[in-house]
Amino acid sequence: MAQTPAPATILVVGDSISAEYGIARGTGWVALLQGKLATHSKPPYTVVNASISGDTSAGGRARLASLLKQHSPKVVVIELGANDALRGLPLASTQANLATMVDAAQQTGAKVLLLGMQVPPNYGTKYTADFAQVFTSLAAQKKTALVPFLLKGVADVPDFEKHFQADRIHPLASAHPTLLANVWPALNPLLAASGK
Repeated sequence: MAQTPAPATILVVGDSISAEYGIARGTGWVALLQGKLATHSKPPYTVVNASISGDTSAGGRARLASLLKQHSPKVVVIELGANDALRGLPLASTQANLATMVDAAQQTGAKVLLLGMQVPPNYGTKYTADFAQVFTSLAAQKKTALVPFLLKGVADVPDFEKHFQADRIHPLASAHPTLLANVWPALNPLLAASGK
């Protein structure tokens, strides 16, 4: 009788959006992903959510080596950078931190998926464009998979307020299926590739 292979690991390193800030446990996109994988994924995958509310790219960079050692993931999903922008940190630092994270993950043989973010237009046209470019240029440079904007269909629609908590930063639980729908088309090919 064939032995069932041990589940491979997807490691998600993110901030409050992936850490289910302000919503019930189990209703965020990472938890929804685990549920989807239970029915869609061969070989089996398990998801480790190492996201921390308020985390920056520097925080993720500092944490990643021990997470890679502990979990030996086949796929690493990086959802960081928004808090860098909220704190006005230099974009060059954000890009350098994310690049270091991608390099560290790739050196272990893991596939990497970058989840891009955008900042509100009140940050100014140039900063807004430059911030979005951090993710697209890094993905091209490092040959990683990319979701250009994790909150597409949530934050960029005319009635966006209905999808957010009172702070207008964190999505409601009802918006998280849309986040997963944004992630899945970029993630699914990585699962097939890393399962070989």
